[in-house]
Amino acid sequence: MARNRQLALALALADDEEKHVPRRLWLHNITRGRQQQGAYHNLVQELRFDDARFAAYFRLNKCQFEQLLRIVAPSIAKLDTKFTQAISPEERLCICLRYLATGDSFRSVAFCFRVGASTAAGIVNEVCQPKPDAAEWRKIAAEFSHLDFPNCLGAMDGKHVVIEAPPSSGSLYYNYKGTFSIVLLAVVDAKYRFRVVDIGAYGRNSDGGTLSASAFGTALRQNTLGIPADSPLPGAEHLGPMPHVFLADEAFPLRQNIMRPYPGHNTGEKNVFNLRLSHVRRMVECAFGILASQWRVYRRVLGVSPKVAENIVKATCMLHNFLRWDGNPGLPGGAAHVVRDKLCQYFNSPLGSVQWQNRMV
Repeated sequence: MARNRQLALALALADDEEKHVPRRLWLHNITRGRQQQGAYHNLVQELRFDDARFAAYFRLNKCQFEQLLRIVAPSIAKLDTKFTQAISPEERLCICLRYLATGDSFRSVAFCFRVGASTAAGIVNEVCQPKPDAAEWRKIAAEFSHLDFPNCLGAMDGKHVVIEAPPSSGSLYYNYKGTFSIVLLAVVDAKYRFRVVDIGAYGRNSDGGTLSASAFGTALRQNTLGIPADSPLPGAEHLGPMPHVFLADEAFPLRQNIMRPYPGHNTGEKNVFNLRLSHVRRMVECAFGILASQWRVYRRVLGVSPKVAENIVKATCMLHNFLRWDGNPGLPGGAAHVVRDKLCQYFNSPLGSVQWQNRMV
């Protein structure tokens, strides 16, 4: 419950249609029948009697839905006007969740709920997530210690979210896979939860370039993330205080607070380090897989602007977490290599070795 109190998620369904469509279309016959024949007033009410089907429809069960509604209702409520009766927060949340769960077009969802297409398209207006503080980072590191990688703060990677080519954007969003996309850069904890996300980078950027240009990358370089102070590895005080690190693949740079595998084909101790790193870094890949499986909007090409796509990704990351709650530029360039070598040494010593690594090697 403490986590839910920290969670601030606003899913606002904007009524832009009423600002741009002639007044004679405000009460189209289809829209006028919303309260009698719309999905919210019929199908959704029937689904309340079957929790399994309710969860299949919204990807949240009834208890989770009600809990989320209590959190976001004040932020998504609208006032009635002299011309129209406002759509309730509950119905707005239903429209939002159904779009995210299916990846259907806004028009398709709009017909189902008997609202205007542009009303359904205003999925997310504001999303806010607290950044971990030093105490929270320490909890994350403790969880990763149980996965045999001490002083780890998260697994980091980038995911391309495919969108339609934005007008007059040239090759900015064109990625190496031959599609147009924005990038979700994420740090994931040991329980597959997104702890840091940076969304909206151009698809043409590499993972390293995305990190460098992101607010997260800037905070990491300026040492403003609240990362805990260096501390010795368990039972290895002779190696000295070791920094807390994020784990990444070869696409990211090696820094004092970012560990990537040793390059090339390796044997012996370096291979053990790479194996231990890969064992933990899979958390972020699994989290991306869970996200795409839960919210099928990721299986489609998003036919929206990059800004709207960014809001959609933010919303799904927050919902993903909701369902799962119960470096320093002044250092010399060789410092990162020293950190990696010390971790490698520790993993190959009796103090840091675990039984499964030798079988895998």
